[in-house]
Amino acid sequence: MTQSVVIDELMTLVDPGKVLTDPASLDAYGKDWTKHYPPAPSAIVFPKTIDQVQAIVRWANRHKVALVPSGGRTGLSGAAVAAHGEVVVAFDYMNQILAFNEFDRTVVCQPGVVTRQLQQFAEDQGLYYPVDFASSGSSQIGGNIGTNAGGIKVIRYGMTRNWVAGLKVVTGKGELLELNKDLIKNATGYDLRQLFIGAEGTLGFVVEATMRLDRAPRNLTAMVLGTPDFDAIMPVLHAFQGKLDLTAFEFFSDKGLARILARGDVPAPFGTDCPFYALLEFEASTEEVANEALATFEHCVEQGWVLDGVMSQSDTQLKNLWKLREYLSETISHWTPYKNDISVTVSKVPAFLRDIDAIVGEHYPDYEVVWYGHIGDGNLHLNILKPDHMSKDDFFASCAKVNKWVFEIVERYSGSISAEHGVGMTKRDYLGYSRSPEEIACMKAIKAVFDPNGIMNPGKIFAPE
Repeated sequence: MTQSVVIDELMTLVDPGKVLTDPASLDAYGKDWTKHYPPAPSAIVFPKTIDQVQAIVRWANRHKVALVPSGGRTGLSGAAVAAHGEVVVAFDYMNQILAFNEFDRTVVCQPGVVTRQLQQFAEDQGLYYPVDFASSGSSQIGGNIGTNAGGIKVIRYGMTRNWVAGLKVVTGKGELLELNKDLIKNATGYDLRQLFIGAEGTLGFVVEATMRLDRAPRNLTAMVLGTPDFDAIMPVLHAFQGKLDLTAFEFFSDKGLARILARGDVPAPFGTDCPFYALLEFEASTEEVANEALATFEHCVEQGWVLDGVMSQSDTQLKNLWKLREYLSETISHWTPYKNDISVTVSKVPAFLRDIDAIVGEHYPDYEVVWYGHIGDGNLHLNILKPDHMSKDDFFASCAKVNKWVFEIVERYSGSISAEHGVGMTKRDYLGYSRSPEEIACMKAIKAVFDPNGIMNPGKIFAPE
């Protein structure tokens, strides 16, 4: 059967006009935010119902066609890239909030619901959806679940998996499973829901998710503190955690701040130049809490851990302080950064960063390195910026050499080669630095159960054999 006949059959499974094969659509839907792999899908299909998703998966099994899920395509690991003629299953039209339960504080979402849409819905109900990151205005809930998205509030609220009450999934065999049924307590064997969270679409597709909400935070307040070196950030974190329930604790380097300020639309937090900056957030629900924060700041200054700082006094100032951190990824994207998303336990962070910084500095003395990350949960983002005179291919080839050295350090510290961006294609060859051969064998066996024909996002997480 020719490819055109196979695609014609696919068109009968969805609504008219919901299969695209034009070059512009193939390019747009065949890639994510990574720039490593040129997109080359054979078609884009837009299901609108669960029945249609099941029909697509069964069609793919009959014809041995590989499927790649597509949400907001904001991923940074290549997990949503279709580079080998796959059919992209895009969930843009499964984008409705289906139900809300005010007593259980749960929302039933289709996978194409945009993260910001869920956040706004929660706010309209006087509640809060706390998983937040720079791409929340375009990322989709299905993709968040597929990558177990983290972001800036993990220190208080955890990852996406903490907020998934239940899932409906279509497996690689086309079966529909309803997992956990939104229960808080459910001690009936294996929690298959958790297998699909972070699986990057390699086991099946999320077609419906019940998400938990929380109470809305009260009077969120941010502080930006400048430190004399990176080592000072950790005692600052310890001091504030001992006094306040932090909702966030981020860091960024002076090079990152310089790039932000060069935009011209974000004011400097204060006049003192510092090598590193910490941004922390808490609920100043009472005057006593605010006073405790100021007293802790003064203590940190007395100890020499902080050189200068500022505390937000309004919502506008709160937003401006957060822009110093949240705009970083978008701002440095203009320099085509080579990115690494790595993590260790929080106590190991200073030594871990020093070791990696030394390796990068030794082998890439002429490259600008920008550090930032979620220091409160041990997650560091290493960004090496491309010099203007280098081509993208030459730059990535040069930087790829550092991966082995960086990941050897990650392995030595018992860390993760991917804290929150997933494995996809960019990290699959390095999975062994974070997972043992026995673990990887178990993971492959699990995939074979749910996807025996290997049609679900092949080539992601595991290197092709």
